[in-house]
Amino acid sequence: MANQYVNLRNIRFLLHEVFQASDLQEIDRFSDYDQEAINFALDAAKQIGDQYLYPIHREMDKEKAYFQDGKVHTHPGLNKAIKAIADGGWINAHTDLEEGGQNMPLMVMNAGLFIFYAANSNAAPYAFLTQGAANLIRNFGDDNLKETFLDPMFSGEWQGTMALTEPQAGSSLSDLAASAKLMEDGSYAISGQKIYISGGDYAQVDNVIHLTLARIEGAPPGTHGISLFAVPKFRKENGALVSNNVTTAGIYGKMGQKGYVAAHLMMGEQGTCKGYLVGEEHKGLSYMFQLMNEARIGTGNLSAGTATAAFYASLQYARERPQGRHPDQKDPASPPELIIEHADVRRMLLFQKAVTEASLALVIQASKWADMAENQSGEAAENAHLLLELITPVVKSYPAEMGIESVSMGMQVLGGAGYTDDFPLEQYYRDIRVNSIYEGTSTIHGMDLLGRKVMQQKGKALRLLMELIQSDLKAGSRKGLASQAKKLQGAAMGLHEITMHLFKVASQKGARYFLADATIYLEAFSLAVVGWLWLKQMLVAEEKLENPNLSKEDKDFYLGKRLCGNYFFSYELNKINPLLSRLAESDGLTVELDTDWIN
Repeated sequence: MANQYVNLRNIRFLLHEVFQASDLQEIDRFSDYDQEAINFALDAAKQIGDQYLYPIHREMDKEKAYFQDGKVHTHPGLNKAIKAIADGGWINAHTDLEEGGQNMPLMVMNAGLFIFYAANSNAAPYAFLTQGAANLIRNFGDDNLKETFLDPMFSGEWQGTMALTEPQAGSSLSDLAASAKLMEDGSYAISGQKIYISGGDYAQVDNVIHLTLARIEGAPPGTHGISLFAVPKFRKENGALVSNNVTTAGIYGKMGQKGYVAAHLMMGEQGTCKGYLVGEEHKGLSYMFQLMNEARIGTGNLSAGTATAAFYASLQYARERPQGRHPDQKDPASPPELIIEHADVRRMLLFQKAVTEASLALVIQASKWADMAENQSGEAAENAHLLLELITPVVKSYPAEMGIESVSMGMQVLGGAGYTDDFPLEQYYRDIRVNSIYEGTSTIHGMDLLGRKVMQQKGKALRLLMELIQSDLKAGSRKGLASQAKKLQGAAMGLHEITMHLFKVASQKGARYFLADATIYLEAFSLAVVGWLWLKQMLVAEEKLENPNLSKEDKDFYLGKRLCGNYFFSYELNKINPLLSRLAESDGLTVELDTDWIN
């Protein structure tokens, strides 16, 4: 059990038995990805995690990144870890074979990323920021940009970032002030500041390419006047790299992820800073949303990985630490029990298992819909796209919000030891906390879900989701899961009814009342979706348990799935009821008040 941070058996279960990754072989692009090829990729990812990522996870926290003499210094093992990921083909795994990629389905790639994130949530994100930035150039850049930037980014030699946030704007992108002025050579002079830029600078990397939002002089106000630029730290002149006047003012002292740099960048303050237009003028935000949507699923995946590693750390402790006796053991001379024998510790471990395994299921389900939307055509692609759009706020927010709760529960399993840095739980807790803020706060995603996603095409995505849930509810009733199916049916019906109620609120009272409790709606919606994903897992487990020839290992695995599913339906799903009750009131308590009353 030592040093376990993921369970490959569970990853394979989700890919092969629950979500049928082999279905994707019907798509020509993914024809090579049979079960054997997928398992080979997962084993390769685990080897990288074991050798390059997990061993430096604690070290990157204790030997944190720092800013000195104008340079950002990081753990010496970081570059080796990024290169190992790149050399394994993971940064450009999803690209086409003729582009040097592997035609890898997102389902498989995100399963590999999950392993990396669980192994080291400080190091792995550097590589996959680069992946996202390179994908923007690949999809929207001209041939010159592709020739200049893609190879060194995919090889791990150059870092990529997403440079959106500014001091005065925060998440309000319509208020961006960074400017771009067209120059004679066709490039643009970029001027402005960007803050909280993850992976924004470090001395070990040869170059950093910032995918930057800015306004071209004379552009219209608001989000319609924003363009996207590739802004390198060093630009090429006469075949050599020279300073492009992207200056790091410093890095932020974060609560966690102390090995994962967040930089404050100044562009053009010490000379001309050249940016290269990606795509067309004024379409930058629509391009960036491609990366942002990838990053939102990536943040959910990062959260799932971090919480999973914390679960296995607390499980190991619970299996090794003797303390206390059962309430019916009155003899003080009797030996203490391992704490995993205590009912409440088991409850806490089951909570962690329920959250983490559902979080990974969310990521893989979303990834399958993304593969279908990207590589199929007609109604199948359209429906997959709608479902992906609908579920993205959940994939980003549930693993982040509940992952925080899960790691906190893991600390509780360790008791006082969990609060010390002798054990990794306190680091996991600090590291995961930011994920509910990354790529939009949960409030933003609640408003996106309720205010936009559920209403797309007159609610078609929600209808499609409810049809999928209903199909598995019928299967559950036949497979001895009638009790769980009944509970999920009630949750789904309650969610549908409250959605219709809130639409009436919108028409009668307006957007402020409609969206006032959007975050609570997101929480309720997430519980229903996660309940569905647990039912799907239980359906497979029940079918497998009908086989009398299962090995003990397999039987224990499927019984564990049954147990954890029962935990979710008994302890977690019923939490939806008070949320729905609150949403039904729609009294505008947080709308109709004077801010002076908050004192």
